[in-house]
Amino acid sequence: MTIRARHRPDLWGPVLLAMPPMIAELSRNRDAAARGEVEDLGFLHAETLIGKDGPWVVQYWRSVEQLYAYATDPDHAHLPAWKRFNAAARKHPGAVGVWHETYVVPASGIESVYVGGAAVGLARAVGTVPVAARGKAARERLASAGGPAGVTPR
Repeated sequence: MTIRARHRPDLWGPVLLAMPPMIAELSRNRDAAARGEVEDLGFLHAETLIGKDGPWVVQYWRSVEQLYAYATDPDHAHLPAWKRFNAAARKHPGAVGVWHETYVVPASGIESVYVGGAAVGLARAVGTVPVAARGKAARERLASAGGPAGVTPR
């Protein structure tokens, strides 16, 4: 989200406040799906970051198909919020912006190394394995097939 009209919280506030209920809905579903109670929507994890232009939310999904299914389902929080944003954006163009970037990356194309820090990003979304389990050098680890995306030396 990019706040362009800082003096108009009436325009960017609803956009800002729309994300937490979506993340809560997705987190509840993830946890209930892990218990076998509901169908898994595919959401793995989200990280919220604050930058000079506004907040960023990085989300991790099991598949792009599940992301698109959630985003377009009228029974979930995203589609109604998206419709509200689009209606407001047409009335007040340029006050607030949102952007989405979607990347589909095979597991063999990912390496995340965590040394003495918090398990964030992919490590928090999918777990970790010791570096040695996938090879000594980055070249070896990236060439290895399968396994969780995050790796942590132990």
